[in-house]
Amino acid sequence: MSYKRFVNYNVPMILLVPIYTKSKGNVEKTYPDIEKVKDECLFYGSFRTFGGTEVDNNGIYTLQDTAKIETWYRPDIKAECRIYIPESGKIYEVEGEPEDIEMRHMTTVFNVKRVGGKT
Repeated sequence: MSYKRFVNYNVPMILLVPIYTKSKGNVEKTYPDIEKVKDECLFYGSFRTFGGTEVDNNGIYTLQDTAKIETWYRPDIKAECRIYIPESGKIYEVEGEPEDIEMRHMTTVFNVKRVGGKT
């Protein structure tokens, strides 16, 4: 039985693929300007937060802004990429390697975690 998606891919997102440069022997990772890549890196998917993720570090309770994204398969979405959500203006970082559902190159699911704090 093949995988059937139950959600619509109606949330616009912009993929930010890192650019690696070597400077004085160190590799530096930067991300492109959103305005420059917004047309060529636009894709649609489902964006579900489930209220975030509860974390308890050394007795300090925090709530991390996390989400699950499901979209059409894209081989350029990798663990080091970031996702910009134009609707909210927030940037999320892909956690772990995206999963190619049933290895059929049709649907990709991955988790993201918000970059930074207050924006």
